[in-house]
Amino acid sequence: MKKRYDFSKSVRNPYLSKVRKQLTIRLDRDTIAYFKALAEKSGIPYQNLINLYLRDCAESAKTLTMKWN
Repeated sequence: MKKRYDFSKSVRNPYLSKVRKQLTIRLDRDTIAYFKALAEKSGIPYQNLINLYLRDCAESAKTLTMKWN
């Protein structure tokens, strides 16, 4: 290792604005199983698939429709 490093030409991280935040969320077992099966087929980690799905819902402003029987 060097004793000193020159950071005068360094560049800010362009991805810093999209930093993910860790949180705890409770999901049904069958929901997790669905995304894990989808992850196996696609090769994408299931947590990333859940994030992609939620992002798609948010970007397209989807609303939840619920019917109680």
